[in-house]
Amino acid sequence: MTYEELIKLPPPHFRRYIGVTQALFDKMTQILHQAYQIKHKKGGRHSAISMENKLLITLTYYREYRTQFHIGQDFGISESAVCKSIHWVESVLIKHPDFALPSKKSLWQDPDMDTVLIDATEVPIERPKKKQKRCYSGKKKRHTLKAQIVVNKADKSIICTHFSTGRCHDFTLFRHSKLTINEDKTIKVDSGYQGIQKQHSNSVSPQKNSKKHPLTQEQKKENRKLAAERITNEHVIGVLKRFRILSCRNRNRRKRFGLRFNLIAAIYNLELA
Repeated sequence: MTYEELIKLPPPHFRRYIGVTQALFDKMTQILHQAYQIKHKKGGRHSAISMENKLLITLTYYREYRTQFHIGQDFGISESAVCKSIHWVESVLIKHPDFALPSKKSLWQDPDMDTVLIDATEVPIERPKKKQKRCYSGKKKRHTLKAQIVVNKADKSIICTHFSTGRCHDFTLFRHSKLTINEDKTIKVDSGYQGIQKQHSNSVSPQKNSKKHPLTQEQKKENRKLAAERITNEHVIGVLKRFRILSCRNRNRRKRFGLRFNLIAAIYNLELA
């Protein structure tokens, strides 16, 4: 389906097809047009594909995660042209200020932020040819890449991200991210962040059960209450993984994983706004 056919769909179907609303799609197209005019200010060979279709190719790739060969057949272009279009769109959008995440500074400077939710998610990848142990996740029993997201509980926006391989533990990834969070803000995490109280005194994590010290009914009730408050983070991860490039087995080079994850996170933030 080309852009000329896509705009004939009703707004709900438009969003279901590519993952963004028509208003955000038009905004992204405008940014691409401005970058294209600057690039070809002194002339040059013009692209055979319109900006709308280039963006549609990129969002279709994220949303459905089909092979670039199949997408090229739909648009009547080569596989290499699809790859170049995706890389150019990604490079333009990720540099634009509207697609920048709030960053770590807001964890200190934002007075309206009271509670911060931190969690990690894993994306399966193909088995590496070298250094396989570095990417092997004992929890998922396969090779993965791990992404940590920090969410503002008040407005459900993503503040910042950090990435590592699947072997890295959730709490180790948190320490490597070097987050400095104001003590006035409360951090709520899952059981994978045991020991975070030493890093941040105003943090809450579930109490763990053991054979010698089973949880009391009151402690179980507190854990359920914390899980209900943390469910926002799980919902955010679920929305991000509607783009199948973050849920299916990743076939791409790992060096662009962080760029694409941040771009999808920025799209999610703009959808909230």
